Amino acid sequence: MSMPPELARKIGVIARAAGVAILDVYHGDFAVQMKDDASPLTAADLAAQQAIMAGLSALDEQWPVLSEEASARPWSERQQWSRYWLVDPLDGTREFVKRNGEFTVNIALIDDRRSVLGVVLAPVTGELYVAAQGQGAWLQTQADGAWQRIHARALAQPPTVAGSRSHGGAQGEVLQRLIGDDYRMVPLGSSLKFCLIARGDADVYLRLGPTSEWDTAAAQCVLDEAGGAVLDLAGQPFRYNRGESLLNPEFIAVGDRAIDWAARLLKGEE
Repeated sequence: MSMPPELARKIGVIARAAGVAILDVYHGDFAVQMKDDASPLTAADLAAQQAIMAGLSALDEQWPVLSEEASARPWSERQQWSRYWLVDPLDGTREFVKRNGEFTVNIALIDDRRSVLGVVLAPVTGELYVAAQGQGAWLQTQADGAWQRIHARALAQPPTVAGSRSHGGAQGEVLQRLIGDDYRMVPLGSSLKFCLIARGDADVYLRLGPTSEWDTAAAQCVLDEAGGAVLDLAGQPFRYNRGESLLNPEFIAVGDRAIDWAARLLKGEE
C-alpha cells in the first residue's frame, strides 16, 4: 500500500498530537492576547508549540527549529543552517478565535533553502496532508485511516480561486489579468488554501501582502509534490532562510504545473 516515507509519517503523528492540544483549548473558554505585530495569541498556540517541540526532540536526528511561537533566532545564527524545522504551531489563529475550524498545524523541513518535507493538519476535520520531496503528496482523513495520494489539476474553466478569509486585499484587478473575469472565489483561512489546490479542488491562490516563512513552507511542499507550484511575482519558486527578514514576498500558488504559464500571466504577456 502506498504511503508517505517514515519521517513524514512521524511528523504527521507529531502534528496530530499538536492538534489534540489545540482542540482541548478550542472546545473550552480561552483568552486572546495580542502580540507585538497585532496578531492574536491563545493558549492553543503555546500548547501546540510544546507538543511539537516535545515530538521533534524525541526524533533520532536533531536539527534546529524555527517557530512562530518561540524566541526569534538571529540571522547570524540562521545563516549557518543548511537543514532545520520551520514550524507554525497554529496557523490561522484569527480563524481559531472565530471558531470556524479553518486553522492548521504546519511543520516543514527546510534543506538548502527548499521545503523538502511538509505536514499540514486541520485539527477540526482531522485531515492530514503530508509530502516529501520527490516522493509525492498524501492525504489521511483520520488518524487510523489509509493514505490517499493527491494531485493538483490542470487549470479548470472557469477557475476556482482560493482566497484569504481574513486578509482579502485588493486582488481583483490582478486576478482579472491572470485568469479573466469568470472565476469562482472560495474564501478559506490558513494554509488550507494551498491544500485545496493540492487535492484538485481549486486552481489559484494569490496573496498580496505580508506572510511569514512558517505560513507557507509546509503547504508549499504539499502543493509542489501534488504537481503545483508556489511562485513569487517574478515567477520564481519560493525559497526559505533567504536573509534577516522572515517575511515572504507576495506570491501566487497554482495547481497547474506549467510555471512558464504562471510567469507569463504575471508579466502580462498572455
